[in-house]
Amino acid sequence: MKRALITGINGMDGSHLADFLLEKGYKVFGMERHSSVKNRTNTKHLENNENFEFITGDLTDSTSLLSALSISKPDEVYNLGSQSFVAESWNTPEQTGDVTGLGALRMLEAIREYGESVKFYQASTSEMFGKMEQFANEDTLFYPRSPYGVAKLYGHWITINYKESYDMFNVSGILFNHES
Repeated sequence: MKRALITGINGMDGSHLADFLLEKGYKVFGMERHSSVKNRTNTKHLENNENFEFITGDLTDSTSLLSALSISKPDEVYNLGSQSFVAESWNTPEQTGDVTGLGALRMLEAIREYGESVKFYQASTSEMFGKMEQFANEDTLFYPRSPYGVAKLYGHWITINYKESYDMFNVSGILFNHES
């Protein structure tokens, strides 16, 4: 049975990805930050699934990421966790950069230190392109226009850098506006 670790599990994309992977026969671990009150609006339906488990971790804490990897023993990691509200990134730019940009770096470094073969997916965003006059394609230049876009661009490029520098299996998917 394949095993997957999803950061940002309690978001819309995280919960849908968990459903998809469970249907494919995976054992899924959903990483959530420690909190006295759990926000499981999108993931309540997963609580009693025998092939799903919530684990605690934080993209701002390297030790917790190594622990999450040790507990979940994943074949695949999906990094969907971020401070993902563009407008809020202007109010909390440092926190946005720490969680969204450096969080990707911390997870990649944790995977490298973990020492096992793990496939890594980075959820990138169309916000890395900024204001676009036309449709984007592989040749469209990045020009982020918010702290969120800049932080996501860092996560995107560090994913590529680790792939090329450490021969890791890393991919980024650039997500455009979407809803469930």
